[in-house]
Formats: sequence, C-alpha cells, structure tokens
Amino acid sequence: MDLSIIIVSWNTKDLLAQCLRSVQEHIEAFKPGAARPRSNACPERRPRVETFVVDNASTDRSAAMVRRRFPSVHVLENHENRGFAAANNQAIRASTARYLLLLNSDTELQAGALEELFVFMEAHPGAAGCGARLLNPDGSLQPSCHPMLTPWREFWRLTFLDRVRRLATYDMSAWDSQVPRPVDVIKGACLMLRREALQQVGLLDERYFMYTEEMDLCYRLLEAGWRLYWVPQATVFHHGAASTRQMAQEMVIQLYRSKVQFHRKVGGDRRARLFKALL
Repeated sequence: MDLSIIIVSWNTKDLLAQCLRSVQEHIEAFKPGAARPRSNACPERRPRVETFVVDNASTDRSAAMVRRRFPSVHVLENHENRGFAAANNQAIRASTARYLLLLNSDTELQAGALEELFVFMEAHPGAAGCGARLLNPDGSLQPSCHPMLTPWREFWRLTFLDRVRRLATYDMSAWDSQVPRPVDVIKGACLMLRREALQQVGLLDERYFMYTEEMDLCYRLLEAGWRLYWVPQATVFHHGAASTRQMAQEMVIQLYRSKVQFHRKVGGDRRARLFKALL
C-alpha cells in the first residue's frame, strides 16, 4: 500500500459516515480508469489506499455502521476507550503503507485534498509530515498548525498578548493560501506522516490519553532533523470537538494535564512547575 488512512472514532456515527463518504470519493478517483483527480496535483501513478477505523468503545453502533455501509474499511473495535494516541498506534501497526493519514472522524476531505497531500509528500523527501488547511463548516479559517508550545508562549496566549504581537499562534489569515510553508506543529485532525520518519522517532506516545500527542510527535520529528509543512492547497472541513464536547469539562482538564505532561517530558520537573505556575 502507498497510503493508509486512519480514523479514530468515539460516538460520532453520523459525522464518521460523512467523513468516510469523502474518503471513499477520493479513493475512487485513484482507481484505474477513473477520471483525473479534481485538483491540480495529479500523482504520477495512482496510489494504493487502505482505510482503517478504530472504534474506541462507542455506544452508538458506529462500528456496525461502518461494516454495513463501508465494507472495504478495516474496522478495529476496542472494548474500552484506549485514548487517541493508543488507538492511532493500533492502526499504524496493522497498516502497511509508506504514508499514513491521521484523520479525525469529524472531518470531510474537500476536492483534491488527498491528492495534494500525497503529491507533496512524494515531492519532498525531507518532510516527515504535512497537514491541510482546516476550515470551519461555514468555510472560515480554522487554526491547523501552531508554534511549538513553551511555558511562556502559553502565558502569552492566555493573557491575550497575541493580539499585540504574534508569538503563541500563527497569523494564518495573512498566509498565502497557495504556498506551503514549514511549521512547528500540525494538528492531528488531518496529519499525513511518512512511515520512515515514524520508524526513526517512534509512534505516538501512548502515555497521552488525549491532546498534545501530536505536538509531542512533531517535537521529536523536528529534533531528529525532519521538517513539517502546512499545505493550504489541501482543504478539509473540520466540525471540531465532536467527541470531546460530550465530556467538555473533563476534556479541558485533560488538555492541561497533557500539556503539563509534555513540559515534564521535554524539560523535566522544573519546566513543568514553571508552566503550572504561569498557568
């Protein structure tokens, strides 16, 4: 296989069906005899694609829906919620492709998105990964990448000083929507990765139950000398927080628990204590 698409789902059956429909349309465009893909990016040869859905103990019969409506999709069904990192790793280990696309269940690939990301990775062997331009359902721009987190950047963001000078986030509205650019962190809602790079630095750290696991991975990739890119020609609608809003308060706590965990991992207890003090 050339590309393994991996979708982790928890009680998002209807959105998951929309996501899989958009994936299916892109895969159909890659099949022999199909019309030219709907973007300017056209692979030199049509890649072979497989799709995995990892269901983290949903109670809405998501797994049954996938088996019934999308029989070509590989379903990995967990009997407990293993978390985002562990579930993705589960499918990564079961997959065979050179590239992996981590895709949230509440996303929809827009015309040509898959082709754009795949062709970019083929053309840039130094890229460990790339991400799409994420859009809200109304078409407005959604943050899809950001600078690497530090204690002071988090303090800067939470005190609204980014309105004075951008340090904690990227001013993506000012970026050219036709020009890829290197970035520090790509959000895991849509993240294409090179298996070779993962074999060098390791998979997602399963000690993160949810949140920050993609930042941890991006940090390790950059430290190893790889590069990460935002590819705006690929657009993806992202409904956002479809799973986490089901437990909103607990997820906010989990978000900052994971951030503390990241700082402790990369900078030790001293950096973790500084982050907590500033927070």
